[in-house]
Amino acid sequence: MKGGLVWGAAVFLALVVLMAIFGPHFRHSYEAPIAKPFLPPSGSYWLGTDEQGRDIFARLAYGARMSLLVGISVQVIVLVVGVFVGVVGVFGPKGIAGPVMRLTDAMFAFPDILLAILIIGVFPLGLMPVIIALAVTAWPAVARLVRTQVASLKDREFFIASRALGASTTYLVFKHVLPHLWGIILAVSMVDVAGTILAESSLSFLGIGIQPPEPSWGNMINQARYQMESHPIVLLWPCLILSLTVFALNFLGDGLRAMADPRSR
Repeated sequence: MKGGLVWGAAVFLALVVLMAIFGPHFRHSYEAPIAKPFLPPSGSYWLGTDEQGRDIFARLAYGARMSLLVGISVQVIVLVVGVFVGVVGVFGPKGIAGPVMRLTDAMFAFPDILLAILIIGVFPLGLMPVIIALAVTAWPAVARLVRTQVASLKDREFFIASRALGASTTYLVFKHVLPHLWGIILAVSMVDVAGTILAESSLSFLGIGIQPPEPSWGNMINQARYQMESHPIVLLWPCLILSLTVFALNFLGDGLRAMADPRSR
């Protein structure tokens, strides 16, 4: 059953990626009104039209593109910073490793969403401030995870043997440490991307994330809530695809974690 959920999640995410790549202009443009407002789903408009007569499917597809762009961009930054800080925390000089890890610990004192809002408030609203804010709030968790994993690996026999043979720290990190981390890092990254997408949608819902007229799932939900009673289906679609995407990423991350660490099964 669990394996079926993982494969189902992988297929769904593949469809979301295809939708993000081709969907915004597949049948209709996501930008301009193309029909009467609030048309029901049909062969011409698969998910109907919104309050301005724009194609909901095209706008959901563009929202998927923005969500994946933010999620992947943030995760790349987080992995680079988190892995570097985690490795430095173990192998760096004490005068550097200590303060770096204290900074990492201090970052956990700030509520993530409030810190993200504070960072976004410093910049003009747009895509880049959202990526920066979410990356700043996410890297400490990865840094702590990497530090814990690296600290356990450096006491393993193969690591001690390589060091006894005269291997440099750089060689040991790239040859013996990082290859053992990619499985767990990939699994955690899937879950973190889900959290990032949800955080971006929350910021857009609050009006400080992706700005209209560019659609994102968050601002689509915000706009649709005003027609929640008269046209609930307009609110249903962005809520549904956001929820399914987050669930799929978590299921896939859990499956990858089980593959990377059989003891977790």
